[in-house]
This record gives sequence, structure tokens and C-alpha cells, in this order.
Amino acid sequence: MEHFGKRTWVIAEGFIPGSSTGPEEMASHETACILNTGDADAHVEITCFFPDREPAGPYRVTVPARRTVHQRFNDFTGDGTVPVGSDYASVLVSDVPVVVQHTRLDSRQPANALLSTVAYGAE
Repeated sequence: MEHFGKRTWVIAEGFIPGSSTGPEEMASHETACILNTGDADAHVEITCFFPDREPAGPYRVTVPARRTVHQRFNDFTGDGTVPVGSDYASVLVSDVPVVVQHTRLDSRQPANALLSTVAYGAE
């Protein structure tokens, strides 16, 4: 199948809420939903930018051919983890075209809030 999407995506707004209510699967989180419609695996590098320190990453994610990966920013590890309760932005660069959607689950209150939007696909 054809590779739909773009190779570079920008999520200008990011914020992982610092607390959650309910069971673990309802933990507050940010996710980059990455769709690879093509016949080759997508190798994606994610770099996070902050208002008060140098960027973190790149974090590397492989999205198999004709599959989707929902990568939680909360799950990045190492020296450059994405801090909870802090603003950030991210740039995703793939070696093949992909489609990216940004989703946040904010479960700080019992009435959960879900935000979802397509990221900006750069040329």
C-alpha cells in the first residue's frame, strides 16, 4: 500500500498532567499516535523541546509496515525524560511518510478530559 502522510510532524503543545485518578490504565498521559500505511517499517525519531532546558532525545520508535503505534511520552526513559507538569513541544521525523495524531488524557479529576488533534505535517 502507498505511504500516506509526511516525514516530519510537529506537536507544538505538550503537557503531561502531574496526577491522576482511577485505575492505572486511566493514568494521565500524552500520546503520539503514529500510523504507517506503507509496505516498509517506519523509523521515527522524536525530539522534545522545553521552555527552560535543552531538548531531550531523540527517542527512537519503529512503526511496523501497515501498523499503528501509540507512543506515550510518559514512557520515554533515560536522562531526558519528559517531566510531568511541565510544558514541552515535540518534533517527529520519519524515514518514510507517516500520519501523526496527538492525544492527551487528563484524569486529574474524576471527570476525565480527552484532547486529540492531528499534528502539523511539515514539508
